[in-house]
Amino acid sequence: MMTKKPNSSFLLLSLLFLLFLVPLFYLTKTSLDNSSSDTNYVVPKQTPFNTTNKNHIFVNNNVDINVTSPFPALDFSSFPRSGVSQIDDLRKKEEGDLLRRCDLYEGKWVKDEDGGNYPIYKPRACPFVDEAFDCQRNGRLDSEYLKWRWMPHGCELPRFSSASFLERLRGKRLMLVGDSMNRNQFESLLCMLWEGLSNKSKMYEIHGYKITKGRGYYVFKFEDYNCSVEFVRSHFLVKEGIRLNAQGKSNPTLSIDIIDKSANRWKQADILVFNTGHWWAHGKTARGKNYYKEGDNIYPSFDAVEAYRRAMKTWAKWIDENISSEKLVIYRGYSSAHFRGGDWDSGGSCNGETEPVLRGDILDSYPLKMKIVGEVIKEMKSPAVLLNVTRLTNFRKDGHPSIYGKALTEGKKVSTRRQDCSHWCLPGVPDAWNELIFTTLVVHQSSTVE
Repeated sequence: MMTKKPNSSFLLLSLLFLLFLVPLFYLTKTSLDNSSSDTNYVVPKQTPFNTTNKNHIFVNNNVDINVTSPFPALDFSSFPRSGVSQIDDLRKKEEGDLLRRCDLYEGKWVKDEDGGNYPIYKPRACPFVDEAFDCQRNGRLDSEYLKWRWMPHGCELPRFSSASFLERLRGKRLMLVGDSMNRNQFESLLCMLWEGLSNKSKMYEIHGYKITKGRGYYVFKFEDYNCSVEFVRSHFLVKEGIRLNAQGKSNPTLSIDIIDKSANRWKQADILVFNTGHWWAHGKTARGKNYYKEGDNIYPSFDAVEAYRRAMKTWAKWIDENISSEKLVIYRGYSSAHFRGGDWDSGGSCNGETEPVLRGDILDSYPLKMKIVGEVIKEMKSPAVLLNVTRLTNFRKDGHPSIYGKALTEGKKVSTRRQDCSHWCLPGVPDAWNELIFTTLVVHQSSTVE
């Protein structure tokens, strides 16, 4: 019986099949074996939210999924931001856009009926409030004025957080420049930030100075955030000077075309908050006799309103020429006074006021100085942010020190002769201004989110 010989074509095909199959099997096995290898892992496009935890959260199509990763923790610093970070940025941007569309300065004061949220810091507890604003320590007994918060009509202000404020300030210098009203606000801000610090010893004045009305420069350092909050006194933002009259006596002058001598300090800040206003209503400034100066010329008589306009233009020009547009410049508007029966130096009073104004012409009062500020800011190359607190302060006739601007002396009655109805008790109205600065930082920084 003859045996049939294999077909040569069949043998050739079988050989080729084996040559192909064996390497394929080997490569597949190697790939599977290496899928758990650290050295051959290929990073997926999405990146973990928490790169130090092996139980990361991956984000895919905007859905958060908890997974147990078989892969080791990696350094993702060189990779694109994660979906979680992008969502967080989106939320910040949306919050900023909402606040940007909202008129923060049209609204009402709402009492914190629940209690516990306002005031933001306790009366008599903050070490940075000087005597003139420490109303409760000075004997003021009513406390309802402490419980009001500002609420815009179209939005809610983000809740103030000391930690969040300082985080936004990390590595930066915030400087308030102006008169005693800005010192009033400066002390308020220090107290609001101090209240939220767990280690209060990490906040201090770098020169060891205690705040008093006599000193015009303070720098408070926040060690954990490598930032500072500072105050520079400048009554007018332009240069104060002295001239000799015909009798050889010295008289004050105000050069409305030259920036204040403290301006070199302003350049060092990253965030600037300016104000001027109340000193322009004082006697010599309001009268304008042999006082206002441009170049070498001292005007025998000059209108105080026009002088204010020119001084503000001098300030705006200096900002445009000396402060980078990357920095944040804020101008805090005029704060309302509430004198009855006279002015600060002619028997005016506000003693006994315990509730805000709820209606009346004063609520719509808007001084000419503020209209000038608005016009000047619009003409700036890099417009400042106008913190327009004028109308919201119109309500608060109850918030001034009045007769409680001096410490009580045992055995003596509180004098009612001269009352302070311009500045504000702390805690109090300036806390709302600082909440608005916090909101401004939220809006400003949300606009930088890509």
